[in-house]
Amino acid sequence: MANFIKSVDDRTRLAGTNRLEVLLFSLGRDVNTGREETFGVNVFKVREVMLVPEITRAPEMPPSVEGMVSLRGNMIPVINLPKFCGIQTEQEPSILIITEYNKNVQGFLVHAVDTIERLAWEDVKVPPPMMVQQHGGLVTAVTELKDSRLVMIMDVEMVLAKTSGFGEGEDLFDDIEHIGDREITLLFADDSAVARDQIVRTLNHMGIKYISTSNGAEAWAKVKEIADRAAVTDRKASDFIQIFLTDVEMPEMDGYVLTKKIKEDSRLADIPVIMHSSLSAEANQELGRGVGADAYVPKFEPTELSSKLREIIENSNQAR
Repeated sequence: MANFIKSVDDRTRLAGTNRLEVLLFSLGRDVNTGREETFGVNVFKVREVMLVPEITRAPEMPPSVEGMVSLRGNMIPVINLPKFCGIQTEQEPSILIITEYNKNVQGFLVHAVDTIERLAWEDVKVPPPMMVQQHGGLVTAVTELKDSRLVMIMDVEMVLAKTSGFGEGEDLFDDIEHIGDREITLLFADDSAVARDQIVRTLNHMGIKYISTSNGAEAWAKVKEIADRAAVTDRKASDFIQIFLTDVEMPEMDGYVLTKKIKEDSRLADIPVIMHSSLSAEANQELGRGVGADAYVPKFEPTELSSKLREIIENSNQAR
């Protein structure tokens, strides 16, 4: 696996180009349907790929959590993805993908890894409603490869929320304060239902109104509509929207491109943009600053998000 892992390390420098590289993997052939579907995960979030080591079983874990493995002295939870997705196979999964999401490290059991595919975000589409329903909202995006295979991009945040309560606890919002009688409207873009829910809960605690979109292309269309409406009524776009919040990884248009478009539009350039992502490494934050983002906040940290929103609101008030 060493050469494969090295290829992952060497080929993850595409952020900001509206392109990404996806590690393809299989959850095995379902004995009930006879199908073997292809899934994908952004290689930016892959730390290692290995044969399954010895798993330490533990009591009182969710059904799809197999236990823990020791990785260089750290205990890592192991999630059986076929079991989580309800796929029944004749053989047990034999590959472990170690992933990191916002400094949370976990292993995903899969049956096989395939290749790394370089994709353009504009070719990665929102999945049709039938596919969303079939997979219980677990698929956030879908694309077709040159060999006609469909690849489903998995909402790993949902997997973590359902298996470990990742980002779900109500106590995460205990220290968030209301902004008072200030009228603030925020437009946000995120393709993960789990992340959208946490953003909404954060904004509700703060008393901030919001417009929700599920990808960069949808957000950009809404932003242009608002800017056009403002121009017709001889007002500023900032009279309608005071803050933008965007995820990084989204189908059709990623957050880097969305941010760049906003900052290049003179009607919108004065509105702060916060990037909100589970890609929290310094390299990703630097890319965000490079396209004009005013702040970069890690996902699933509602207190940190609320603090940054409050800071931006206070600075905007002082600038007036």
